[in-house]
Amino acid sequence: MKRSRQIFQSLLALLLFLPLFATAKPLPGSHLKVFIPSLPYIYISHSINGALLRPADNERGWDYDMATSYRQIDEKTYEFSLRQGVKFQDGTPFNADAVIMNMDYFKKEPFLFTKIDTVFDRAEKVDDYTVRFHLKEKYGQFLNDAIWIQFYTRPYLEKYGWNGKPTCPNLAEPGPYGLGPYILKEGYIEGDRQTPKAVLVANPNYWNPEFPKIEKITVYTELDSKVALEMASDRDGEIDIMPIPVSEKDRITNSRYAKLVTAPSTNNIAIHMNMRTGNEKLLDQKVRVALNRAIDQRRLLDKYYDGEGELSPTLAAPLYPGVDRVVKNMKPYSEVEDPKTIRNELRETLEGLELNVYTQDRFMYIWKGIDRDLRKVGVKLNFDITSSEKDVFGQLLATNAKKNTKEWDLLVWGDDDWYYNHPWSAFLVYRTHNYWSTIFPDSQLDSYIEQMFRESVGTPEFNIVTEKIMNHVYNSGYMLFVPTPNKVLAVNKEVTYSPYRMANMPLWEIEVSPNHWSVR
Repeated sequence: MKRSRQIFQSLLALLLFLPLFATAKPLPGSHLKVFIPSLPYIYISHSINGALLRPADNERGWDYDMATSYRQIDEKTYEFSLRQGVKFQDGTPFNADAVIMNMDYFKKEPFLFTKIDTVFDRAEKVDDYTVRFHLKEKYGQFLNDAIWIQFYTRPYLEKYGWNGKPTCPNLAEPGPYGLGPYILKEGYIEGDRQTPKAVLVANPNYWNPEFPKIEKITVYTELDSKVALEMASDRDGEIDIMPIPVSEKDRITNSRYAKLVTAPSTNNIAIHMNMRTGNEKLLDQKVRVALNRAIDQRRLLDKYYDGEGELSPTLAAPLYPGVDRVVKNMKPYSEVEDPKTIRNELRETLEGLELNVYTQDRFMYIWKGIDRDLRKVGVKLNFDITSSEKDVFGQLLATNAKKNTKEWDLLVWGDDDWYYNHPWSAFLVYRTHNYWSTIFPDSQLDSYIEQMFRESVGTPEFNIVTEKIMNHVYNSGYMLFVPTPNKVLAVNKEVTYSPYRMANMPLWEIEVSPNHWSVR
């Protein structure tokens, strides 16, 4: 009898305690500081904005956000049921009318990094919480694009509209314009423009009462890598989360304040060859392939990545769907033949070649290995180094139109997986008439990209065209191919954070302990 009473009391206590979890509020006074040097607007966008779908660390790469379900009516029509009872951060209702309004603005100025700008036809209201999207043709990537079709309030749209840029959208100014768990309070972060710091505060009207967990978040986008590392490892309360060079793993492991967090990823490191305005020798396929043959990927991975990554024959992480099948047979050049054994042959092609490199400082650990390999075959690299990704993008996105203002031959950026378990985030640089490409016109490659747009991930047709794309760029040497990196992060010991393998930092999920510097 006593035992039964104890069980009943325990169950009663649990039932009384459950509502506390269901209505969890941010920890009073909690404050998190993060440094995101690559694609910061991508990593934090879904913490501020809402879309039908949001990134998720699962097999398909997404989960429902403002939608609760969808059905594909035919090859060109998708219908979504919307989440009810949701309000924008300014208190106005989110419903089908809000979606239609947003899509009207999107139609006028869509983003330009896929084919959605020409494929999207119109959105139709079925009822207050159901909308249909009509496309002009079969388009297998629509759900991935839907992750980036984010919704804004009328005042924001009337002031800024949609951006019509080659980069993803975000917020052009701080204000209660989105649907996400955080409100942008200070600064702005977009693909082509950003403040060095942005401040986010918890949205008290967020539809899910379990999130967010932290009251305030400061995001740094431009810091000297060495200074940032010192802030994370040697001083408490200055940076809680940041990616680090793998050469600094021991420093973080021995830090009083930070812990080392690593994980596999679908991120990529994009090293462009400038075939538009760069050294004319890069127009020669033999030269481009020779540069790739000279790089010892395994040594680069073991020594300069400290083993944190995977060999990759092209610019596409081996963990991507479709790519995982191709890499079983396709090997990096240095795995086919040892660069040491062919150096005399490579010197005949490369001796005396001088190339200008434009890079963020955070990638210098990789360039040390690349420079070592290329010097041995007579190639000299001249480095122009910046701490700002927007400076790199400023040159990259102008080169296709031959409007870049810096003379560069090789340029690198952190091409983290912003398309969520779909290789388009790597393949977009191969669409030769797109802003993101520095490859000279190649109609065959562009036709493969068009085929890929039509197919859906996981289908035999998608796998076939993925293999065609990878073989074509591999044989052409269109990029400088290096290993795919793991996630390697310094995280404050009082912070609970599990990184996604793609380019999303779920700020709303992160928690701090009562011993964290902001609340203790």
